[in-house]
Amino acid sequence: MKLILAIVRDDYAADVTSALNQEGFSVTRISSTGGFWRRGYVTLLIGLDDHRVTQALDIIDKNAGPPLDPSLAPPTHPPHRATVFVLNTDLFAHY
Repeated sequence: MKLILAIVRDDYAADVTSALNQEGFSVTRISSTGGFWRRGYVTLLIGLDDHRVTQALDIIDKNAGPPLDPSLAPPTHPPHRATVFVLNTDLFAHY
């Protein structure tokens, strides 16, 4: 089992969540802020089986917003559309 923590801009969170739901992923949405400009972000929590991680990451990549131009940011801080953590988990249960 895995737990994906995906931090995406609030503008695209609904698109990412909808696309994940259409493919059968359950998503918990937590509003958050961060970064220099304190923009709105959403942290998505997705519990899934190991063999579905690549599929979920592809969905996040395709729906996290338009491609960004790397020339518009300093090389020490390249632009990104989402920050994703994939964590191992021993148990996933609903109560």
